[in-house]
Amino acid sequence: MTTVSTRIECDTLGEMEVPGDALWGASTQRAVLNFPVSGEGLDSGLIHAYGLIKAAAARVNGELGVVSAERVALIERAAEEVRAGRLDRHFVVDVFQTGSGTSTNMNVNEVIANRCSQFAGEPLGSKRPVHPNDHVNASQSSNDTFPTAIHVAAAVALTRDLVPALERGRAALVEKAEAFHDILKIGRTHLMDATPVRLGQEFSGYARQLELAAERARKAVEALLELPLGGTAVGTGLNCPEGFAERVVARLAEETELAFVRARNPFEAQGARDGLVEASGQIRTIAVGLFKVANDLRWLASGPRCGLGEIALPATQPGSSIMPGKVNPVMAESLMQVCAQVVGLDAAVAWGGANGNLELNTMMPMMAQNVLRSILLLANAVGAFTERCVAGIVANEERCRELVEWSMAMVTKLVPVIGYEAAADIAKEAVARGRTVREICEERAVLPPEELTAALDPEGMV
Repeated sequence: MTTVSTRIECDTLGEMEVPGDALWGASTQRAVLNFPVSGEGLDSGLIHAYGLIKAAAARVNGELGVVSAERVALIERAAEEVRAGRLDRHFVVDVFQTGSGTSTNMNVNEVIANRCSQFAGEPLGSKRPVHPNDHVNASQSSNDTFPTAIHVAAAVALTRDLVPALERGRAALVEKAEAFHDILKIGRTHLMDATPVRLGQEFSGYARQLELAAERARKAVEALLELPLGGTAVGTGLNCPEGFAERVVARLAEETELAFVRARNPFEAQGARDGLVEASGQIRTIAVGLFKVANDLRWLASGPRCGLGEIALPATQPGSSIMPGKVNPVMAESLMQVCAQVVGLDAAVAWGGANGNLELNTMMPMMAQNVLRSILLLANAVGAFTERCVAGIVANEERCRELVEWSMAMVTKLVPVIGYEAAADIAKEAVARGRTVREICEERAVLPPEELTAALDPEGMV
């Protein structure tokens, strides 16, 4: 039987038994025991953002004489390890914890302090030479660092992951729009036959949706650029030296190459999470647009013989355990499920934002997790959809021509010549007799042959 070593650490509530090799301390261990809820820790992007914040804060605290140079060097070294993800396994607090994120802030503080102890050759838990509260958390509070970490993590993820994925998706759709420009097909409104359209025009609409999606992702970043750092507990900046917030935020902006600024009003920035709700709303809108694109492509590829069948999606895997030869639009379905999930996550973010109370919102960990998860899901799903679906789409030109000729909506071009009611009568007869509009018009001799051919030329309708 294997015995797991432990050690005793202390906080203001007393002693706690902590795993012997853990870098976290008593405060974190209490949170682990208090919140056995989801088994899911906060997104690693938020933890890495915290590492960046703590390193920048230590440097500025050193410049302002708040923390000694020796301690600053140790804190920066440990915080950079947090930022780089090398200490991820030591961040163990559940998402559904204290609503301010205090448990995670203390998890970060304790991990950095204990890592500093290791660097200095001191025992874990000794709080020598660096104390998690007095030094790592100097000039800060959970109430201003946690929302700052959310904004930094989300803005970085949007810029680094989602925007490039959307731009690649747009480029792939533009390529298809150009390739399909000369292919005429029937349009559809209300899922019913409408007048002809170019397949390339249809795809150009999808490309524009992804172009706008990328713009919306950038707008989401803009909503996150104000950081509440420096407000400490309630926005007044108690125990925060003058100039600290401005210097730290400047370092964050330099490190991330994003235009972060200190919030103009710390009371708004800590009491409300409207910027995060706005960003989540932009992400939700992106998901709604992507759902439409994926679902349309699924419809256009339906069949292949008994559906629309105007395009063919790449075959990525067998589609049925019982029906041989069946291939399903699995990449579209994957993206559509992600989009539905993102819409649900946004609803929780909105509800969390609405439930801020007085000087602090206390639903921040859930909001952070949902926004960061939405960005990750969309970036990954769009990337896979682009590579494994859009890039391999081919057009069925013969099927497109067949459906154009077969559609009763072709009669629309005759309305200015013979009138709406006469054209409607032709359409009804075409449907009733299973004939094309062209055949009924020829039987009725509604126009001389040459004029009828010109009138019913789909090229002239697009």
